[in-house]
This record gives sequence, C-alpha cells and structure tokens, in this order.
Amino acid sequence: MTHQLTRDEARRIVVRAQLLDADRAGDVVEVAETLGAIKIDPTSTIAPAEHSILWSRIGLGYEPVQLSKAVETDRLLFEFDGAFRPMSLLPLMLPGMRRWPQRASTREWLEANDSFRTDVLARLRAEGRLRASDIPDTATVTRPPDGWYGTNQVVHMLDFLQRQGEVAVVGREGRHRLWDLAERVYPQNLPEYELEEAERMLAERRLQAAGIAKQKSPWTRVGMAGEAATVEGSSWKFRVDPEAIAALDDDPGGRVALLNPYDGMLFDRPRLKELFEFEYVLEQFKPKPQRKYGFFAYPILMGDRFVGMLDAAASDDKLTVNAVHEFLPFDAEEDEMVRAEIADLAQWLQVDVSAW
Repeated sequence: MTHQLTRDEARRIVVRAQLLDADRAGDVVEVAETLGAIKIDPTSTIAPAEHSILWSRIGLGYEPVQLSKAVETDRLLFEFDGAFRPMSLLPLMLPGMRRWPQRASTREWLEANDSFRTDVLARLRAEGRLRASDIPDTATVTRPPDGWYGTNQVVHMLDFLQRQGEVAVVGREGRHRLWDLAERVYPQNLPEYELEEAERMLAERRLQAAGIAKQKSPWTRVGMAGEAATVEGSSWKFRVDPEAIAALDDDPGGRVALLNPYDGMLFDRPRLKELFEFEYVLEQFKPKPQRKYGFFAYPILMGDRFVGMLDAAASDDKLTVNAVHEFLPFDAEEDEMVRAEIADLAQWLQVDVSAW
C-alpha cells in the first residue's frame, strides 16, 4: 500500500513528529525518546542548543537542571557523538558500536596505539570521572589537528573508545566532558540484538522522529521502515510512519516555534526544501558581509510554515532582538503570535526583551 499525501498533510506529520505542534511535550525524557537525539553545541547567542531545543518543545516548564538530572542522576539519557540520546536506544546502537571502526586508517591508528589505549582504560578504571586533560597522552602515532581537534591524542582515543562502547561520558563540568568506563555508566543486563535486527529497529525509530522521509536519504536514514508514500507535487519516494498517518485526523493544531539552528527539525535540508519550500542556510560560518539574517538566526516556524528568522542575542539581563526577518509581511495576528513567543523566550531566560 502506498499512501498519497498532500503537502499540508506531509508537513503536519513532520511538525507533529518533532513535537512542534500545539501539544507541548511533558518533560526532557519524552522529548529525547521521541526525537532520538538532542544536539549539544556550545554556540550560545540565546542559549546552548540542547537547552533551546528542549525549551522549544516543553516551554516555560523546562529548566536546565532537568536535563542534567536525567543524564547524570537518573541515567535515562546518555551522551554520545555530540547529542543526548534516550537510554532505550543504547541496546540498538551497541551491535554497530562493537563492529566499529570500518575505516582502515582508524583501525591502523588504534592498532598502533594499543598501549596508549591500555593506558587510558587503566587510568579511567583507577580514577574515573576524568576530563581528557586529566589523562596523560602516551600516543605512539598521532593524528594532526583538523580544526575540530587539537594536538591532544587523548581526545581522539576517548571518542574512539566511546564509539566502541568501552568508555562513556558520565557527566560534565561546564562544557567539559567527564569520562568513565562504560560498564560504570550504562545500565547492566540490556537487551541483546543481532546487528540486522538492531539496524531495522533504529531505522524505525528514525522514521518515528522524522514522521516522513525520503526512502533513500543520506540525511534521514530510514531505509524501508514504515510504509510507502507519495506527496502531492513531489517525485520523491517517501517512507511514512504508519502511526503518524493514523493520527492525521487527530490534529491539535499549530503554534509558533523558534528553532535553534542546530535543531534536528532543520537537519535534513533537502526535505526542508522539498516539503516546506524552505532553503535553510546557517550563516554562522559566512563572512559578515555575506550574512542576510544574522550570525546565528533562529528560523521561525508558524504552524507548518517557516515564516521568518529571528536574529537575537541574550545577555545577563536582556534579550536583544536585532531583527525579525519576515519572509512575507506578517498580518496583525501573526505578528502578535511571534511577539508572544519571543516574550515567552525572554521570560524563560529570566531577562527583559528589547523593543524592535
């Protein structure tokens, strides 16, 4: 069976799957379980990505301490590859982690640094909860700086060992990760899956978070999960979450959402263009004269349409709104809705908001 969807229906499916409809999410764990990943990023013109992503789903009831509690105390979420993920995903990820790495150069680096690997694991076993800078660099073969990593090889080794499921992030001191052995961080007696079954279940979880995605997309890898679908006016072959189809008639309506540039809703750029007619470009790395909307402008979602960009920055006492760029002029009701959401953002930040 192939579902035939209008563009409006496809957009509504995406918005609801991403918890951006009128029904606010209840808590941090619900958001993580639904989205699958909450991006971590230090860029903080308004708030760090992980916090603004959660605020955009939960609203004024969200407090940053709720995230740290879920990760460090309750162990309901874990940090992996630059995102907080629900612990329910870990059993599905472990079969692939045990087979990592596939790249020959990475395997060769690990083999050449086997004694270094042993040193890192021994230090963690003896002391635990360590920053990378607390662990001696005894690497035999080094990887050159690449713009993301410096010369300290401990950072590489810890990241590689995390991908193999041997070490884990146990918490943070500010923006610094604290490391320990995975066996002391992750729950014991997790379900065991064969690789093929785990990958199938991961594809299903990705589709649930996406709602609908291109069948062969490198951005949202859903494979053959869900059911086939077409979308009015698109030549793409889609896969759609059957539960999302069933919920189409139970539509709670839309709202205004201000999306951090690293929000997962924005990750699949081709899908944004195909379904929402929104060509999103992050201007963070553009020279200032080439920026149209601002260094780290937040896309503004209204219902199932992107209607503008918010260029703003927060300080200790004020949310300064440099501009609200309207793709098409707002009518009075739209203007009021956007202003109300910006006011809620300032209230959440516990600062005043400037006029614009």
